This record gives sequence, structure tokens and C-alpha cells, in this order.
Amino acid sequence: MPFQQGSARTRQRTVLLVGIVVLLVALVLAVVLASVLTHGKQEVSPKMMKWKDRGTTKNLQEVILGRCYSYVMARYPELGDKDCLKIWESLKHAFVYKNPCNITSEDYQPLLELASHPIPCNKSLFWSKTNDLAHRYTKSNQNFLTLEDTLLGYMADRVSWCGDPSAPGINYESCPKRSECESNPSSVFWKMASKMFAEAACGVVQVMLNGSIEAGAFRSSSIFGSIEIFNLNPDKVSAVRIWLMHDIGGPQSESCSGHSIKRLKSILEERNFTITCEDNYR
Repeated sequence: MPFQQGSARTRQRTVLLVGIVVLLVALVLAVVLASVLTHGKQEVSPKMMKWKDRGTTKNLQEVILGRCYSYVMARYPELGDKDCLKIWESLKHAFVYKNPCNITSEDYQPLLELASHPIPCNKSLFWSKTNDLAHRYTKSNQNFLTLEDTLLGYMADRVSWCGDPSAPGINYESCPKRSECESNPSSVFWKMASKMFAEAACGVVQVMLNGSIEAGAFRSSSIFGSIEIFNLNPDKVSAVRIWLMHDIGGPQSESCSGHSIKRLKSILEERNFTITCEDNYR
């Protein structure tokens, strides 16, 4: 009888030890599995990816605030009621700690509302592939404004930014190009800003295009061809003047009677705009 009781106790201890060992093994496996899964997530995290575009501009806050204060205090004091600190905060909240491929128009809506201001009639100048020429022109001729001459465009011109879900929330190493993901901070911002600029236009508007481009001066895939042209309001805009410019010493691939300009005129006519076109407007 005592022998049978001892055997039973031994079996109980053995079962208990086996159970403890199994539990410990299960815990170790769970820790290892969690580590592997976490490591896998880090490998595909946006922060671990090397994007193809330049990273966030160094000292971005100081750059944006400096440009904002310069614009509203020195260039256009009539806009002195703009709160530059709130404008910076709204820009920061649009992208910091966010996946740089998941930016939405809603992210930028508060910024656009804070930074928007009226555009005088007859002053809007749109451009495509004529960046330097258009801005040299508006710098010397105060009668016209490009998007980059508005507060929103002035602050963001040639500046880069994108976020990351993990600390510090900003990626200074690289940012995604449009070819990598369309909903990146830069693409979404400029599309929204361009739409707002076009909607604000009134009176006669100007469009400066590059007639030295072999593929055609007007491109449907450009910001002007895909966004701005369709957000001009026929009830506010009386006419569209096309300025077709050619590179000095470069090819004259297209004139006002060229194929892409005809396509542009057709789109504008369908939207009931009056159109004129001039080669090498001086």
C-alpha cells in the first residue's frame, strides 16, 4: 500500500514537471515569434525604406516660419493678420508621424484655410515647364502672380518634407517620389494648392508654356493640364491668354498652331473660355 502511494506521488510530480517544462517552452516560443514578427515589421516600416527623393529640409520649422513672416510683414503687410505659428503647426500636423504614402487632402485642409488669401483679378499666371522664366518674369513684373508668389507657394517652394510613424516622426534622409506612391506629402500638397490657386483666379489669366519641348507644350499629365485647367471658373475668368515661349537658341518644336496647343484650345473652348495665343510673348 505505501509503495503504491509513493508511485502515485511520483507520477503526479512527473506530470507537474512536464507541464511546467511545456509552459516554459511555449513562453520561449511566443517571445521568439513576437521578436521575429516585430523584426519583420521593422524591415517594411516606411522609416526603414530608402525613398528616391530628398529628405525633409533641415530646419524646416525655421524655414517655413521665416518665409511666412517675411511674406506677411515685408512683402504683403496687408496680410499681417495671418498667424504664422498656427500655419506652421497645421503643416506639421499634416505629415509628422504619418506614413508618407498615406497622406490625404483632409490632412492639408486646415493649412489651406489658414494660408489662403484673395488673388487680384487679371494677375494669375499659370506655367508648365517654364519654371525659371515664369518666376523671373513675376519678380520683375509685379502685375502677375504665380502659385509660388502666393503665401502658400512661397513658403513651400523648393522645400521638402515627409513624416514617419516612428520617432522622431520626420524623415530627414529621404522622401517618396510620385512614382513610388502618389499620396506622398509633396504631391498631395501641390495638387491641393494648385486647385485652390486656379479656383481663386478671375478676369484674364495667363498661361506660360514651353514650345521647345518635343513632346508638346501642353501636357494632359501636368499639374496645369490635369488640375488647374479644370478648376478655372468660367463665371469668374473672362479669357485665357496662352504665352508660348521657346528656349533661347533652342528648338522651336511647337507654335500656336501646334497639335498640343490645339488640344488645349479645344478643352478651353468646351468650358466656354475666350482664348488667345502668342508666340514668344515679350
